[in-house]
Amino acid sequence: MDWGMENRLARMFSPGSRNSVMLAVDHGYFMGPTHHLEDARTTIAPLLPHADALAVTRGILRRCVPSQDPVPIVLRVSGGATILKDDLSDEKITTSIREAARLNVCAVAMSVFVGAPHEHESLVHLGELVDQGEEAGIPVMAITAVGKELEKRDARYLALACRVSAELGSHLVKTYYCDDFPKVVEGCPVPLVVAGGPKLDSDRAALELARRAIDEGAHGIDMGRNIWQSDHPVAMLKALRAIVHEKATVREAMDVLDGEKVRGPRAAAA
Repeated sequence: MDWGMENRLARMFSPGSRNSVMLAVDHGYFMGPTHHLEDARTTIAPLLPHADALAVTRGILRRCVPSQDPVPIVLRVSGGATILKDDLSDEKITTSIREAARLNVCAVAMSVFVGAPHEHESLVHLGELVDQGEEAGIPVMAITAVGKELEKRDARYLALACRVSAELGSHLVKTYYCDDFPKVVEGCPVPLVVAGGPKLDSDRAALELARRAIDEGAHGIDMGRNIWQSDHPVAMLKALRAIVHEKATVREAMDVLDGEKVRGPRAAAA
C-alpha cells in the first residue's frame, strides 16, 4: 500500500484506539429529505468537531460542509435507486474517482447487494471502483446493504457479504451488527465498521449496539439516524466516542450523554 493510501486511511482512524467514529449523512441519496436531515447544513454543523469522518454525497459536501473544515470525507459514489422502487439494489457508480480526487476525500464508498437481483452488477462495479481507487491512492469502503430484506442480517449472510467485498479489494467494510458477530469479523481480513441502521428505540440501545460491536472486533461505527435523530445529537456522538475510543461502558457512556444534555437538546457543545 502506497503512502497516499495509508495516509488517507490513517486520517479516519484514531492512532490511539485504532478505531473510528464515522458520521453518516448520505441517506438523502435514496431517502430524500429524511427526518432531521431536511436542512443538512444545520444538522451537520454542530457534529463535525466530534466526528472522525463524515460519510456524505458530493452534493451535500459542496453545499453543506465548509471547505476549511478538516474532517475526513468518505464520499458516497453509488446510487440510482430510491425508496420509491421495490428493488434498491439497482445501483451504479454515480461519482467518478477523478471527482473524488478533486474533492480531496479520504475514501469512497458504495453499496454491494449480495443475494439481491443486481448482485452481479454491484460486485463488478466494486471491483472496477477498487481498480480506479488503487490508481488514485483512494481507499474504497464496501457497504453490505440488504435493502428491505432485513431478515438476511445474520452472521452467515454478513460473513459472506463482507468476505466477498474484501476479496474484491475493498480496504474496509461497513456492515451490520448481528448475533455471532465475531464470525463475521474472523472471516473478513480488512477492518469492519458497524452501521447503526434505522433509529433504535432509545439512545441506550444505540450505545449498547456500539459497545457490543467494539467488544466483538469492529474497528468503529458509521452511524447516522441514531445520532442526528436523537433529541441530543452532540451528546449522543460524544457518548459514542467514549465507547469507541475510551473503552467506556454503557453506563459510563450514559453518564457522558446525560452530562451533555444540559447544553440544550440540539445545541453544539464546545
